[in-house]
Amino acid sequence: MPNIRSVCLGVWLKQGSRHETEAENGISHFIEHLLFKGTERRSAQEIAKIIDGVGGQCDAFTSKEYTCFYARVLDEHLGVAFDLLADIVLHPRFEPDLIEKERNVIFEEIKMVEDSPDELVYDLFTETIWREHPLGRPIQGTVESVAALGPETLTGFFRSSYHAGNVLISAAGSVDHDRLAGLVGEAFLRIPDGSLPRPIAPPGSHAAVVLREKKELEQLHLCIGVPAFPQNHPDRYAGYVMNTILGGTMSSRLFQKIREERGLAYTVFSAINSFCDTGYLAVYAATRPDGAAEVVALICEELARLKAERVEEAELRLAKDHLKGSLMLALESSSARMSNLARQEIYFDREFSLDEILEGIDAVTGDAIQSLALSMIDGRRCAAAALGRLNGLELRPEQLAF
Repeated sequence: MPNIRSVCLGVWLKQGSRHETEAENGISHFIEHLLFKGTERRSAQEIAKIIDGVGGQCDAFTSKEYTCFYARVLDEHLGVAFDLLADIVLHPRFEPDLIEKERNVIFEEIKMVEDSPDELVYDLFTETIWREHPLGRPIQGTVESVAALGPETLTGFFRSSYHAGNVLISAAGSVDHDRLAGLVGEAFLRIPDGSLPRPIAPPGSHAAVVLREKKELEQLHLCIGVPAFPQNHPDRYAGYVMNTILGGTMSSRLFQKIREERGLAYTVFSAINSFCDTGYLAVYAATRPDGAAEVVALICEELARLKAERVEEAELRLAKDHLKGSLMLALESSSARMSNLARQEIYFDREFSLDEILEGIDAVTGDAIQSLALSMIDGRRCAAAALGRLNGLELRPEQLAF
């Protein structure tokens, strides 16, 4: 990206919470935290001072299928940032006292999710639709599972996971490929060999409803969804356009019907989350307790409408233009471009040019959206979660008819 002065570096581990056993739930996220607590060469404070000293940003995150450690700095500090990231990933110190301190930090993070209903309802939803499968477990683990992870378990998991077969380096911005390749060659020369994580069978979906009372909340938080396609599905562009029409923008059907016309919610949207072998389309809404039944009915109505009616050309064009515009704006960021490159490599083993993606969006037709909706949006496969003041709300699978 020759017109900017920053570079974003990412060290990706092609392994996430879905690769954990039930007893290990939360271990990938725990290790992500621990890697910032000190290395063989640096203390946690020294790590922080180095990145602050060059005015950069350094952080990490764990997802269901990968973990990422990244740094964003001015191009003149590329060597400093890369040396720091490589040190964090390759030479961590798993000191017992630091493990216990960070365990308490993670306990607080788990409590924070409990206090964040918009996050918690998604955890309840995935736990419901993917019952008894690793994808249905919370990324951060539970208090019980995290409490049981001892130093030997943590270091053993690290050694079995952080090896050449799992690691991907991605960079974007003002960066020279040959220089970066040289840095990678030097830093990762002695990384142990290894294979990709063991294959995990795709989850079966469960049509079920979970209701959780939380009287201290003023709103009722709803999440309703159906199984969808994996990341590399040939109909993914039709799915993205369909989601944009359904609830992806302020002009979307759900936003206009539920918020603008009825005033039933401040926040309402839909999203498609896809993984290597599965995915889901989900609608989230937060509403007053006495409006929940009407919101559920309106969501079901709009889902059914996608199957019953072909999208008109004007609405289709608006959705496509929004998708293309938001994509191009996002990719002006070096961090977004770095992440996009890595995810393409993880899921497709290749890079897609921007023109290829735009052509894929432009090729979507109203017939393709209706065909996808007919095959995917099935009330008999619907799962739902409701969290907050239930006020006697009864929500059964048979009520989710679309």
